Amino acid sequence: MLLSMTETTETATTDPGLAALVGLVEYDASEDPFPVKALDAVVFVAGNATQTAHYYESAFGMRLVAYSGPEHGNRDHKAFVLESGSARFVITGGVAPDSPLLDHHRRHGDGVTDIALEVEDVDKCVEHARDQGATVLEEPHDVSDEHGTVRRAAIATYGETRHSLVDRSRYSGPYLPGFVARQPLVTRRPDAPKRLFQAVDHCVGNVELGKMDYWVDWYNRVMGFVNMAEFVGDDIATEYSALMSKVVSNGNHKVKFPLNEPAVSKRKSQIDEYLEFYTGAGCQHIALATGDIVATIENMSANGVEFLATPDSYYDDAELRDRIGQVRLPIGELKRHGILVDRDEDGYLLQIFTKPIGDRPTVFYELIERHGSLGFGKGNFKALFEAIEREQERRGNL
Repeated sequence: MLLSMTETTETATTDPGLAALVGLVEYDASEDPFPVKALDAVVFVAGNATQTAHYYESAFGMRLVAYSGPEHGNRDHKAFVLESGSARFVITGGVAPDSPLLDHHRRHGDGVTDIALEVEDVDKCVEHARDQGATVLEEPHDVSDEHGTVRRAAIATYGETRHSLVDRSRYSGPYLPGFVARQPLVTRRPDAPKRLFQAVDHCVGNVELGKMDYWVDWYNRVMGFVNMAEFVGDDIATEYSALMSKVVSNGNHKVKFPLNEPAVSKRKSQIDEYLEFYTGAGCQHIALATGDIVATIENMSANGVEFLATPDSYYDDAELRDRIGQVRLPIGELKRHGILVDRDEDGYLLQIFTKPIGDRPTVFYELIERHGSLGFGKGNFKALFEAIEREQERRGNL
């Protein structure tokens, strides 16, 4: 259930621009058993972290800010920290031949290992999570250096994904103890925009058949997340494939997790394909919030990022114009860039999806520009999934 602005007592954020960008609402944090301040970082394992960090700088316009590796005593792996607005990605790759990261990569390929959350009280969150049956992977502990102290812990979620819990209120370093500030690998051209996206809007998890409700209940109990939306049946099906999805979020909707599972259908769905090639549950895609989706698409396309194509019939359908009403971009501009548009009772949104960015058909990205809408593009599901199915057919996986 959505929390209304009139039913809450605290402001969702001190930054009104961020609030509008990612669709925040107000809520009473004093009633939250697991208060989450923000998404701290999305942590990836890559087959080659050095080259992958370069890709996110050059193609996604992110800025390298910190690094940890053998040069600084970390003999196991390299880790590169990149930022774009409030979004933070950490790209890790094994160095030592027996590094656990290399074993993880052999099983899953490039993918998300940790969706880290910034919390006010690590110990309180871990205590509540343990009481609700969560698996604690790391007990609360302090890590320190000359920049201060970070309190952290970690709990397990779907697949081999974890949520690190981080309290950095007493820390002023570039990321975490063990990391040093690092200059960018890529020199930007003089006319390049400062950033191409400003925040992570949501992270989508794919889970096995029959497990979606289990994990929705897990987030409700363990982390106090609320249910935002539910998509089943014809909402989220095509002629050939289907899936089911529910969305959970923290109280102010700053951290949103759609959870998908496959549904019985004639052919293999995108969720089935992900589960097969990732060999299990994991984070399928990450939505990046932008204030100017056209400029972001143009820059990322020029940098080599490929987007899913939307058929012309989507834009030529008279029902689309009736459904979306007045939006800031004319239909012709939406069509030229392949942008999908959807409207709900709160406003509208613009969105587009990349093709998978790695060798396996697993992780991809969404760009989203919100104009009041708190939704996820329900009206676009069929067009989106048909576009994904065309790519699956080309890969021989439909």
